[in-house]
Amino acid sequence: MPEWLLDLFARYGYAVVFGGVFLENTGLPVPGETALLAGAALAHFGQLSLLRVIATAIAGAILGDNLGFFIGRRGGRQIAERHGWRIGLTRERLLEFDRFFDRHGPKTVFAARFITGLRVVGAVLAGGSGMAWPVFLVYNASGALVWCTAVACAGYSLAYSWATLERWIGRTGLIALALVVAVGIIGLVRARRDRHS
Repeated sequence: MPEWLLDLFARYGYAVVFGGVFLENTGLPVPGETALLAGAALAHFGQLSLLRVIATAIAGAILGDNLGFFIGRRGGRQIAERHGWRIGLTRERLLEFDRFFDRHGPKTVFAARFITGLRVVGAVLAGGSGMAWPVFLVYNASGALVWCTAVACAGYSLAYSWATLERWIGRTGLIALALVVAVGIIGLVRARRDRHS
């Protein structure tokens, strides 16, 4: 485990797990998953409690995602409509995105938790889509419970090999991201083909 990370945990303990997971789920590119893995690895060596690490991470994930959701609800849509064209986000694509969230929103909120990149922006996108907050809360909390527990158990079990642990978790997230991108591209191609025919 890197020295800077050990130093952070020595100074701030569980607050490192909470802060990392909270900020990442709010929409900032902070290594929250790494903070959770490190906290669980330290629990393996008796320096922290695994149950407290999991509970802290769940609280950070739920609160961070809810803040991200309200950021998306308050300003995300207006920003996307005003500046989205710069990254190819046209009005038509926003409408396709809305239709997708109408059909698959709750599942997407749950699954986004496990996908590198999407975990950072998923809540903001859900808020901007107009999803009902109670529905978001249920699926978000369910995803947080499963994700935090799974990642913490992996960190606890593989604490003896930090390099293997980071590589395994990173590859899994990147593979999931690649699958999501592929499915999205296939969906867009089909939608355009249906529109033209």
